[in-house]
Amino acid sequence: MVAVDGIRPAASARPETAAELASTLREAAAAGSAVIPIGGGRALGMGNPPERFDLALETGALHRLVEYQPADLTVTVEAGVVLERLNEELGESGQFLPLDPFGGPGHTVGGALAAGWSGPLRLRYGTARDYLIGLRVALPDGSLARSGGRVVKNVSGYDMNKLHLGALGSLGVIVEASFKVFPRPLSEQSLEVRVPTFAEAWAEADRALSAAMTPVALEIVSERGALSVAARIAGTESGVLRIAAELGWGSAPADFWKTHARRGAATWARLSIRPGDLRSLLEVLPPGAEWIAQPGTGVAHWFDFDAASLTALRVAAEAAGGSLVILAAPPDLKAAIGAWGSPPPTADLMRQVRDAFDPSRTLSPGRYLV
Repeated sequence: MVAVDGIRPAASARPETAAELASTLREAAAAGSAVIPIGGGRALGMGNPPERFDLALETGALHRLVEYQPADLTVTVEAGVVLERLNEELGESGQFLPLDPFGGPGHTVGGALAAGWSGPLRLRYGTARDYLIGLRVALPDGSLARSGGRVVKNVSGYDMNKLHLGALGSLGVIVEASFKVFPRPLSEQSLEVRVPTFAEAWAEADRALSAAMTPVALEIVSERGALSVAARIAGTESGVLRIAAELGWGSAPADFWKTHARRGAATWARLSIRPGDLRSLLEVLPPGAEWIAQPGTGVAHWFDFDAASLTALRVAAEAAGGSLVILAAPPDLKAAIGAWGSPPPTADLMRQVRDAFDPSRTLSPGRYLV
C-alpha cells in the first residue's frame, strides 16, 4: 500500500467512475477519515508530512479519454490518464499537450495538476494554468463541481480552475480536465554545448534566448561537476536549421529530454524567482551542487541539498520575492524546516477558501501550505 512520508493508510480505494469516487470521499468525510488523493504517485514527496492519513483515494481507474475535438484543439480526459498515453492519442492527429513535469514518466493528468508541476516546455507554452480550460472536481460533501468548460471560449466569471492547481488535492479531488492542445511543430532539433564556467553557461543561454527564434525549452545543467546548456528548437525545418547553425552547438542525445524528465532525487527542491534574479541566486549554491535551471522562466530544480544550505537559499529567494519549495525530502528534514517556506500575505484568505471547500479538513490535512 502506498505511503506518504512513511505513513501508510489503513485502507485504499480505487473508484472506477467519478460518481463512485465522490461517494467514497463523502463516506470518508462523514466517518472523519483523512484522505490523500493518489494519481501516478510521482509527487507524493511534495508537501509537509500529513497530520493524518486514513484512506488512499486512487484515481488510476479514471483513465478514459472523454472527448477530443482535433479541429477545435481541445481534449477532455479523466484524471487518471497518464500524460504519455494522452500524448500518444493526440499525436495521431499531429497535436500534443505541452505538459512535461519533472519526475516522469508516469504522471497522471490529475496528479500533475494537483502538484502544479511543469517542465522545460513552459518557456514556450507556459504552465498548465495557461491551457487548462475546465475541471471537474469531487468535493468532500460528495458533490461533483465543474468549472470552466470544454471549449476555449468560456463565459466570464471567477476562474475556479486555478484554485486547484498546485493545491495537492486539499480543496477537492480532480476527476476530469479539459485542455487546449497544440499542433506539433513541423521540425525539432535539440542542441547542447558543454562549457567550463558558470559565466560562460549563462552567456550561451542568453545568446540562445536572444536568437531570432526563441527555443521552446532551454536549460543550464550542473551535474557531476560539469556544466552544459541545452536548447530545444522547434518550427519550420529551414528556421530550425538556421538557428542551429547560428548557435553552433552540437546535437543533444536523442533521449535528452526524456532522461531529463526522469531526473529526481531523494532530496530535491524547486526555486522560483524572477528570471533576472535567477543567476545571482544560483551563484551562491555550494560548489559541486547539482541543479537544472531554466533562465528564461526563473525556475531551477536543485538536488541533494542539506537543511542549512536550503535554508540559506530560501531566505535569499524570499528576500528577492521568490520561493523555494521542497519537492521531496526525508520527513524529518521537512518537519524541521518546512516544505513550503514562509506563509504568503494571502495565507489567511487561503485558509478561508480551504474552510469553504473542506471545513472538516478531510483532504490532505497538514500537507499543503495552509
